[in-house]
Amino acid sequence: MSTLGKKTVEDIDVKGKNVLVRCDFNVPMKDGVITNDNRIMAALPTIKKLIENGGRLVLCSHLGKPKNGPEEKFSLAPVAVRLSELLGKEVVFANDDNVTGENAKAAVAAMKDGDVVLLQNTRFRKEETKNLPEFSKDLADLVGENSAYVNDAFGSAHRAHCSTAGVTDYIKTTAVGYLMEKEIRYLGNAVNDPVRPFVAILGGAKVADKLSVIENLLNKVDTLIIGGGMAYTFLKAQGNEVGKSLVDDEKLDYCKEMLKKAQEKGVQLLLPVDTTVAPAFPDPIDAEIAVSYVDADKIPADMMGLDIGPKTQELFSQAVKAAKTVVWNGPMGVFENPVLAAGTKAVAKALAETDATTVIGGGDSAAAVMQLGYADKMTHISTGGGASLEYLEGKVLPGIDCIANA
Repeated sequence: MSTLGKKTVEDIDVKGKNVLVRCDFNVPMKDGVITNDNRIMAALPTIKKLIENGGRLVLCSHLGKPKNGPEEKFSLAPVAVRLSELLGKEVVFANDDNVTGENAKAAVAAMKDGDVVLLQNTRFRKEETKNLPEFSKDLADLVGENSAYVNDAFGSAHRAHCSTAGVTDYIKTTAVGYLMEKEIRYLGNAVNDPVRPFVAILGGAKVADKLSVIENLLNKVDTLIIGGGMAYTFLKAQGNEVGKSLVDDEKLDYCKEMLKKAQEKGVQLLLPVDTTVAPAFPDPIDAEIAVSYVDADKIPADMMGLDIGPKTQELFSQAVKAAKTVVWNGPMGVFENPVLAAGTKAVAKALAETDATTVIGGGDSAAAVMQLGYADKMTHISTGGGASLEYLEGKVLPGIDCIANA
């Protein structure tokens, strides 16, 4: 049973039943070839469990952002091929532009226990993203009465779409898959019931992207570390000279308010004490760049901060080493550049070496940890960038909220 008390695939009987499974097959593709199948691999435990239990699986997912209905480049056909290889059995691809058309109906009607059908991209139907009842009902009608619905797509759980939420108005037996359960368990526990000391690390470019996250975490953490581009707005709010560094001037008062709130709550809020500077942003992003290090309150007027400096790397690493739970969302600098990846790498290394529960909140931080070779040292790497961010904000995610309580 998951932390938030939702039914899981362990709690439902699927033998002989049609099971609509919402997966996250939004994989990167180039010229119709899948370039990274991590998301397909992540769905396998749930799919295999449902096959093993005698379910008749109807898988659905979105891929990309088709603008004007069906587009060949966003077809899920390559996913069906890869899934067949990984499962060692045929996955029937129902290629209908309207997702629930004649091919889908025929494929579902012909299913036996343990069979798998994959529907076409759910976003080929414009009703999908608007959560309109017509498409939700079509999906439910396709699997018929006495069917079940399993949501294993955490990356889309923050969106109230037909295939992630609306369909549960018509299918009453609902559960989360193993991937979704794991996300709820680790992110939920980390934020709502952490083993202390609890340290949260926030990075990335803009304060505006993390407003609610900062505010929510200040109510929960023992230490809040702020790095990345957003740190310079906080440094400027403290009255420091930040040169040409990225600053969100409209959020200076907000930063002052958060610094005050941290003080009032007894939360340690750590900002960079030194920074890696250069005259300009690297162009292209991975270009060679000459950098120097200056104290965070002495950034020259003609320089911009692009990463945390060596002293800050040590400061942040020590805070991580003292923690029992660490949540990290957002890189410490321009990690795509080898020189400016030093701060992100130092934080990743500190997380890899700690005994704490370490949760990486999707998006760029997940990409950074994988790119730097530390992925296998983390307790959990979230599969959802936007979803994990909204979870950290304390928001209710529609794709989880609609699932039956255990």
